[in-house]
Amino acid sequence: MSSTYDSNNIFFKIIRGEIPCDKVLESEHSLAFRDINPRAKVHVLVIPKKPYINLNDFVLYAEDLEKIDIFNCISQVVKQEKVTDSGYRVLTNIGYDGHQEVQHLHFHILGGQPLGGFIKKLVIN
Repeated sequence: MSSTYDSNNIFFKIIRGEIPCDKVLESEHSLAFRDINPRAKVHVLVIPKKPYINLNDFVLYAEDLEKIDIFNCISQVVKQEKVTDSGYRVLTNIGYDGHQEVQHLHFHILGGQPLGGFIKKLVIN
């Protein structure tokens, strides 16, 4: 775990049970729940239960079982939410430029509707 992790962030409060969530799935190392401000018909967040700031932190410090577990959880959620055939997006934001709002690793699973283009193409002169 990074020494700069803030254990008072909203996701760690959810993990500790201090704030309720609309739980979709829980495993030994991960928790999936509905986003309170959904950006698509299906908008589920998947987070590790241990305190990791972002994907970089997770890759450096998580045990292999945690890494396997979180991707298994993502796979189970997309099946459970029935977006495997129609398509979905898995997204994680890292840092300021990546617009990470909560400093706890979280993957957004978005689907259930056409999601449109990802990011506008950069025009280089």
